[in-house]
Amino acid sequence: MIVETIQLALTPVFVLVAIGNILNILSSRLGRVVDRARMLQRLYFETQDAEHDLVVREIRLVDRRITIITRAIRLMVLSALAIGSTVAILFLQGLAGFDLHVVAAIIFLASILLLLIALILFLQETQVAADALKVPSNLLELHRNI
Repeated sequence: MIVETIQLALTPVFVLVAIGNILNILSSRLGRVVDRARMLQRLYFETQDAEHDLVVREIRLVDRRITIITRAIRLMVLSALAIGSTVAILFLQGLAGFDLHVVAAIIFLASILLLLIALILFLQETQVAADALKVPSNLLELHRNI
């Protein structure tokens, strides 16, 4: 019975490992964005006119990225907690003989839903980052044939 329980718990554990890897990526991105925010906050007081407006625009983008990444991390952690709960329920079921298949399935599905929403936020954050990195068209000098 315990061997079957361990086999049954392997899939959620693999999902948990994937969530851990994604959390590592998100926390790295958050760290870089926070560093950029700190640098921009210093520039905020040193700039004027058009240059100041560019700094403010980037501060707004960085703030938006921080918000999105933080939400994604929160959902990933909730997903990981739900996965851990699923594994615990599976072992409780196997050891105590309770019939908790439906409960385990519902919690597992909830964890996958949380994971999917977090991944959508991750996608959104990367799009915001890409938009922030677009080179202004005047710097491209597209009117010139080089």
